[in-house]
Amino acid sequence: MSNIEIVRKYGELIDNLSRSIRRQLTENNVNRSRDDIRVLCEDIFFENCANSEVNISDVYDVIMNIYRRVVDKYGILSELLEDPSVNEIMVNGPWNIYVERDRKLEKIDDAFLSESELEETIRMLASDVHREINEANPIVDARLPSGYRVNGVLQTIAINGPILTIRKFADEEINLERLVEYGSISEECCEDLKKYVRCGYNVFISGGTSSGKTTFLNALAGEIDPSERVIVIEDSAELKLAQIPNCVHMECRGANSVGKGEVSMQQLIKTSLRMRPDRIVVGEVRGREVVDMVQAMNTGHDGSMSTGHGNSIKGMLNRLETMYLMDAQIPMYSIKNQLANAIDIFVHLRRDSKSRRGVVEVAELVGFDGSDYILNYLYITDVHGELVPTGNSLIDKARLELRGH
Repeated sequence: MSNIEIVRKYGELIDNLSRSIRRQLTENNVNRSRDDIRVLCEDIFFENCANSEVNISDVYDVIMNIYRRVVDKYGILSELLEDPSVNEIMVNGPWNIYVERDRKLEKIDDAFLSESELEETIRMLASDVHREINEANPIVDARLPSGYRVNGVLQTIAINGPILTIRKFADEEINLERLVEYGSISEECCEDLKKYVRCGYNVFISGGTSSGKTTFLNALAGEIDPSERVIVIEDSAELKLAQIPNCVHMECRGANSVGKGEVSMQQLIKTSLRMRPDRIVVGEVRGREVVDMVQAMNTGHDGSMSTGHGNSIKGMLNRLETMYLMDAQIPMYSIKNQLANAIDIFVHLRRDSKSRRGVVEVAELVGFDGSDYILNYLYITDVHGELVPTGNSLIDKARLELRGH
């Protein structure tokens, strides 16, 4: 019998005994080893009159389901969180748990007992990072102390039950050389991008969901001169710029239960301009904060970087225009002109059908001709899926020449 079938058949028993054991452990307030907790689970199971309901062949599986729910605070998710081969955990309601492992999606033979158990887990994850999730605020987006990114949605707005997504990030530092080894970028393009970062070109990284934008931004930011002062602003802190000693890292904060205390990315970008930054790195722009990001890039903070969701470089520019209009009701001509003056280099990433992530386009944003953007494509993907140079040279070479390149 599969583990999902065990949970469906004996869910009420597993839930009742799990709660009973957790109460005992809390009331006794004694640190027990994992072995002691497992023995306690076995003893309580066999002492319980309900064990007669369990087939002999299912006894071990039932006990293990109880044990896994009481031995670790995150219950059945603990094994997946500790598994280094798992990159992402996706829970679509209590009965459907998927993971991404070795770039492939697979369904796990496991399940939560009910919507309530799953929501309890989401609330616990949120409370661990001092975030609130309830009927008034049914969505949480947070970062665990381990650095894992958590998104939870309660069943009040999720039709197929509570939804939980946990994205894990590798402890090892992934630099551009490692991305070349992985085939995510060609060596020639890698060397060019290094020069652009070192010489202070403003770089914007676009791509779809889970295309590797944050990882690539982190690797690219690794080329920043350690002597510079860098301000990093993120919705949920994920970037690690360990090589930069003079680095200020700020994270957005959501409002509390009474709607107070919110600190938006827009506010953080504004305050960063008063911190004497050499560069500003914005984790991802999603809305009104794009106005402040563009102003920062246009006011002497050369070498600033950011990311955003888009299907292509041109599609990303259209999205940036839309986000700009959310905050500033100015003519489209002015918006296009400001974007063209702010961003120098676009890098677009894509995740293919085999979950391989990599650079598919690199273009220089030369300017705005009054009707459309002038894009100078430096690298594109050929018919074989390889990133190849177009043969075009960078048009704005002033900063390269200033640095001797």
